[in-house]
Amino acid sequence: MRILLLSAYDADSHIYWREGLVRHLPEHDWTVLKLPGRYFSWRMRGNSLSWAFGEAETLAKPYDLVIATSMTDLSALRGFVPSLANTPILVYFHENQFAYPSSGKEFKSVEPCVLNLYTALAADYCLFNSEYNRRTLLEGADALLTKLPDHVPPGIVQRIADRSAVLSVPLNQDSFLEANPDSSNFHITWNHRWESVTRGQPINITWAARWEYDKGPDRLLAILRTLEGRDIDYRLCILGQSFKNSPKQFKTIREEFAHRIDHMGFAESREEYIAWLSASDIFLSTSIHEFQGLSVIEAVAQGALPILPNRMSYTEMFDAEYLYEDCGSDVENEAVKAVDLIEHQSRQILAGIAQAPSVEGFSWSILKPEYEKIIKSLTT
Repeated sequence: MRILLLSAYDADSHIYWREGLVRHLPEHDWTVLKLPGRYFSWRMRGNSLSWAFGEAETLAKPYDLVIATSMTDLSALRGFVPSLANTPILVYFHENQFAYPSSGKEFKSVEPCVLNLYTALAADYCLFNSEYNRRTLLEGADALLTKLPDHVPPGIVQRIADRSAVLSVPLNQDSFLEANPDSSNFHITWNHRWESVTRGQPINITWAARWEYDKGPDRLLAILRTLEGRDIDYRLCILGQSFKNSPKQFKTIREEFAHRIDHMGFAESREEYIAWLSASDIFLSTSIHEFQGLSVIEAVAQGALPILPNRMSYTEMFDAEYLYEDCGSDVENEAVKAVDLIEHQSRQILAGIAQAPSVEGFSWSILKPEYEKIIKSLTT
C-alpha cells in the first residue's frame, strides 16, 4: 500500500510517532513529508501552501492513503491538490488548540482552533492520542460554534465524533525496562532503584518536559520547596529542552536546589535519557497541559513510580494511587498534596514493596493491530 505521511509541525512527539509508524508497518510503501517544529503560527497556516506549491510533484503521485497530523491545514491542501480530494485521509491529533492553557502573553486568535475544526471535518477519519484530547476538541468546537452569529450547520460536532476514535502513540521497544541500556555507558550518577533500596541511598526523583509555562514550573518550584521541609532524602534530575525565554522558575530551581540536583538540562542522547529514567524511583509531573504524556509513560515503562496531578489524560491512564489532587490556581496547596503522595510512595520504595503500574498496553506489540485495522478500514 502506498501511504503519504504528512507531519506539518514535526516536533519531538510527532517525530517519535511518525518514525514508529514507518518502522513498525514496513509492509507499506511510505512517502514522508515533514516541516520543522518552529514558527508555530506560520507553520500552522502556511503548511498547505508550502507543500502544495513546494512539493507538487510528490503530492501528485497516486496514493492509497494519506495520514496527516492535526497541524495540517487539510481543507486548503485538498483544495490546492485535486488528486487528494479522492484519496482517503486519516488525521492524527497529538493535540488540539481548544485545550491549550493561556500564558497571558500570547496573541489571542481563534484561527488555530478553526484550523483544527476544518481539518477534522476534511478528514475521512480522526484518531486522538487520548480521550481527554478527543473530548476537549469536541467540547471546544461545540462552544465555538455556539458563539457564531448565524448559518452554522447542525451536526458539525457529531460528524467529527462519529468519525473518530482514540489510539495512543505507542512506545518503542527501547522504552521498556528489559531493553534498558547499561547506565555505566553514560554520564549519569544514579544507581538503579533496586540498588538504591538495598544500599539505603536517597530517593531518585525525575521531572522531564519542555521548559515552558504549560509544564508547570511554578508548581515544580512549590513542590520542591515543600519537599525540603519533609524528612525525605532525595536526589533530583530535571530533564528537558530549554528555550531563550524559558520561565524564570528554572533558574531559581537551579540555584536554590543545587545541593539536590544531579542533572539539569537536555540529555545528550536518547540512550542517556532512558538511562536516567531507568535509575529513577519516582517520576514527577506538574503539567497543566498534557494530551498523552509520553515522558510519563516511558518513565513508568522503566519502572519509575508516577506522581501526577489528577487532571488531563493522566486520569484515564493511571489509578488514583498515583495521582495527587488538582487544586487549580492554588499552587501551594497542590504542592502539599503532591509531597504527601511523594512521602507515601517513598516509604513504599524504601520498604521494597513499591511497584510501577503496567504500561504494556502502550507498546507497539499491543497497538499495532489497532493501527492496521484502521488503515485497512479506510482503504478497502
